[in-house]
Amino acid sequence: MSPPCHTSAMLLVFMALAAAGAEQLEERSCDVIGDESSESQMERALLKKLEPLSHMRFNVTVEKGKTENYVYQFRVCREVNSTSHDFSGLVQTDRQNGKTTVIGRINETQVFNGSDWIMLIYKGGDSYGSHCSGEKRRAVIMISCKRGVTASSFSIISEEREKEQECFYLFEMDSSVACPAENSHLSVGSILLITFVSLIAVYIIGGFLYQRLIVGAKGMEQIPHFAFWQDLGNLVADGCDFVCRSKPRNAPAAYRGVGDDQLGEESEERDDHLLPM
Repeated sequence: MSPPCHTSAMLLVFMALAAAGAEQLEERSCDVIGDESSESQMERALLKKLEPLSHMRFNVTVEKGKTENYVYQFRVCREVNSTSHDFSGLVQTDRQNGKTTVIGRINETQVFNGSDWIMLIYKGGDSYGSHCSGEKRRAVIMISCKRGVTASSFSIISEEREKEQECFYLFEMDSSVACPAENSHLSVGSILLITFVSLIAVYIIGGFLYQRLIVGAKGMEQIPHFAFWQDLGNLVADGCDFVCRSKPRNAPAAYRGVGDDQLGEESEERDDHLLPM
């Protein structure tokens, strides 16, 4: 093989290996049951809402006596073990013998929500043996609203396997992604207050710039309508004096000065006895 042909063959091999590696690194995500065209906008929005949890792994251990000792591993819309390519979203591992059972798969997903919760369902798990008519297992995960917490309190509630059909494993966890958006509507009073403050700011700043740049005022004269504001105190004082004074305006003063009219007539002292007889 000539050197150019050898080089081309090597490049093709490397490109094929890179493509295969990229395919393996790309993790699969939830696939809602049914055709892609039949997925509703609500389901797509809920799956998008759950994306912040997709990079997290959740584990819970359940031990009941000496017969049951299991570890449950769960991921939100991602495979628990991406190397196995079995779409397993929730897996049960028996700690006594190491046996692994797939409870639910992400390629058979259902999702719906309420006001403050999201229900995520993985179907298509491994089949039951002697329970539930041998149907496939199913995992139901209730995600409840808890603000300020990305995800916590993952736990198993129960396993319903005494029925003939529709058996399931029930799990729950808390997360802020299930919380409704907080309303930030302003009241009428708040809107009026903001408008009033904004108008005052525009008046002060605009008037200041006009007085300084156009009129050429200096010092306190840069304040718009400075003379008016200077007299405002007197106007307010006069109004308060007129409205709030409690006694008649023509009432006499509380004190009186000492005047001549207040002085009593001095008694006339007769000094005739001082005259010589």
